[in-house]
Amino acid sequence: MSIRMGTRGTEGAGAHWAEAVRREAGAVGRAARAALSGPGRERDLVVQALKAALAALLAWFVASVWLGDPMALMAPWVALVLVQATVYGSLRQAAQQWTAICAGTLLASAAQALTGNTLGALALSVPLLMLLAHWPRFGDQGIYAATTAVFTLASGAVSVPAVGHRVGQAALGAVIGVAVNALVLPPVHLRDVRENLAALAREAGEALHAVSAGLRDGEWDAGTAADWSHRAARLEQRRQGLRSARGWSRESLRLTAGPLRALHRVPLDVPPESEDARWGRVADHVTALTRTLAVAADDDRSPAPPEAAALRAYARLLELIGDACEAEAGRLPAPWAGARTGAPAETPEADGVGAGTVEGRSVESEMEELRARLQGDLRDHAGQGAAPTAVLGTLLLQAENLWAEVLPGTRQKKRTQ
Repeated sequence: MSIRMGTRGTEGAGAHWAEAVRREAGAVGRAARAALSGPGRERDLVVQALKAALAALLAWFVASVWLGDPMALMAPWVALVLVQATVYGSLRQAAQQWTAICAGTLLASAAQALTGNTLGALALSVPLLMLLAHWPRFGDQGIYAATTAVFTLASGAVSVPAVGHRVGQAALGAVIGVAVNALVLPPVHLRDVRENLAALAREAGEALHAVSAGLRDGEWDAGTAADWSHRAARLEQRRQGLRSARGWSRESLRLTAGPLRALHRVPLDVPPESEDARWGRVADHVTALTRTLAVAADDDRSPAPPEAAALRAYARLLELIGDACEAEAGRLPAPWAGARTGAPAETPEADGVGAGTVEGRSVESEMEELRARLQGDLRDHAGQGAAPTAVLGTLLLQAENLWAEVLPGTRQKKRTQ
């Protein structure tokens, strides 16, 4: 019995590993197809990998073939690791890494001179260099001080000419790595801003549709409201991703000349930062809306939900606002302002969503009718008690806020009429 159980266990482990390998192979295949199909994150990774390899080969050629260095190690090593995600990042890390390499080389050579043997030099220099590696000025490049010391002592080249040679090789590799990153398809991270902004708009629309479906069906309770709150919480996570992407986009545009940017496949226009703030406010309003519904669904609290008819009208209003969110999410990943082609920028009216089209005017009219109906319901609720009136009034205010942010043109037009 134990043998059979052991066999089954082995077979189960084998099947588990086979499934894991299959999943990984599938992920690799999907990434490869994405890289071949068109511009995207996967192709950017391939380009950066090829650029790093090119920088290492150039550094090896210059150091070994051109300059005749029989131990051309430092130059390609430094060039390889300095092809970073942005040109500014490459330059900053080049300065940090070269300083760390200098510190490691000099301290290791001094320790060798003091102790007279490799073991003593390692014991004296490496602990100090590992402490130095945590100096904030080194960033994440401080570890190269200790590794350089190990290489220096292991090679036995601790003379003054050898130290100068190693430092010069590091400088050569840094120059080549930064130059390749800056001159060969310089990385420009603007696509991530558009994608994160589009995802924030899309997920806001999905959250509003989920709330709308629950209110329309009338089958919602504290558990349903908690699920809506979780959806709203995920919007904050998406906002954090957008902030990070915006920071990368700013850094990627530093130290990259205009003609070099034009070589990049990604259009160089990007939604303004005011769009980040606008969709951040949308996320805040969705969160406030779900919080109000969670309070109304809690039997231990006094606020009570409005009547079913009012909730159905409110659900339809949220559905229309959610439709507008998802429609704008579909536009955001596309280049703004017709970059690379000189075409005019798309506007919200361009695809029938805004107020400038027949469909847009129809949607606007329906929203205005729903708003007027809900205001009438609010007056009716005023005679039924404070609790349902407070909830409906709060919900209506939050819908107004969402409407003003998602469809600012329609609300501005209404105010000026």
